[in-house]
Amino acid sequence: MVYIRAKKVKSDQYLYLVKSVWDSKKHTSKQEIVKYLGKASEVIKDDIPVEYRDNPKVLSVLASFNPTDIKKREDATKKSKQQIYKKLTEGNIEECVKIYQEYTKIFNSADFFDRILKQVMYDIGEDWENNKISIATEHVASNVAQTLVKIIMDSVSGSGNKKKILICVPIGEEHHLGCDILETYLSIKGFKIYNMGTSIPTESIISFIESNKPDIVFLSITLPDNIAAGQRLVKKIKEESSIPILVGGYAMDGEKIPKFDAKIISNISLDEILKIIRSV
Repeated sequence: MVYIRAKKVKSDQYLYLVKSVWDSKKHTSKQEIVKYLGKASEVIKDDIPVEYRDNPKVLSVLASFNPTDIKKREDATKKSKQQIYKKLTEGNIEECVKIYQEYTKIFNSADFFDRILKQVMYDIGEDWENNKISIATEHVASNVAQTLVKIIMDSVSGSGNKKKILICVPIGEEHHLGCDILETYLSIKGFKIYNMGTSIPTESIISFIESNKPDIVFLSITLPDNIAAGQRLVKKIKEESSIPILVGGYAMDGEKIPKFDAKIISNISLDEILKIIRSV
């Protein structure tokens, strides 16, 4: 059984999706958090994991928190997804920037990355694989998305006085949009980011870690074909350093998660990644 639990902090309500789990040793049920949903007034249906999204009890509780506002936010999310897909595939960076600016009047940058850009880029990738769009259109969309993230990054004025984080990819990995999004978000939150989001030799990454001494390494892997290279990179870093390593990216979001001598970040939001980073 799943349900939504609310927790009040000061004057705001925060929601958690929880489920009851039977403890056979204590012969009683206990609560287990499925997902932290966020501030009650900002949670929408899309924040609920797919398998629980149509649960009547969950939807009923969700609707009890500012139902008019939630409907407005859901409509804004749906509309923005449709708009950004169209403008990315058309190569229209100016309109993409406008969509981002309008969306963040209601939500924040993390919401835009999690609910809009990430989801739309998944859709574009699937549409290319299913021959609904051409490879040329997919490349145009990816390049425009990277430019959009850079424009957002250029508007950031983080203090950079928190933990130092190195973001990198294994050898052979050429996709770095996820790295750029993570850099932008964490910079907004005040972290010092070293974004090594292009494929470089393992020895260079090790040397950089030795010279700059980051507090955390975040390894991003988009293509499953690059998982083995990622495992080798993690192993090499572990041989040379005791630095905490987090591994995430699209390749980690499948049902079968590969083994790493590191903490796997799978199917979670940027806000949840932030909590993990702060706890390391």
